[in-house]
Amino acid sequence: MPQIKGFSDLKSLPAETINDKIKRRILSGEQGMIVWWSIKKGGHAAAHKHPHEQLVYMLSGKMDFRIGDDKRTMVAGDVAVVPGGVEHEGYFPEDTEVIDVFAPPREDFLKGGPPPYMKT
Repeated sequence: MPQIKGFSDLKSLPAETINDKIKRRILSGEQGMIVWWSIKKGGHAAAHKHPHEQLVYMLSGKMDFRIGDDKRTMVAGDVAVVPGGVEHEGYFPEDTEVIDVFAPPREDFLKGGPPPYMKT
């Protein structure tokens, strides 16, 4: 996944299939990254953590989300902040669209391929 400078549009960002329920598009600069997720009912991002701060914005659908020991059901319009190094996990009981912003960019996402916690 290349970093972009200047202008582009969402449709020109490659859609990457992570598994049978999860797809993503990535926009990355040098200091931050935006990931557009399309997740089908039954999708799961298993418990994981990373050093990057993560900002979450729900576009549509529903996510049962855990940040550390705090659990919430998030719906369209909801936002959350996951500090770097804090374990988190998400279940998707219905089709969902969500945007994540990471700072700094996730090196593993730039390499492409499914994250280990989303392989199933």
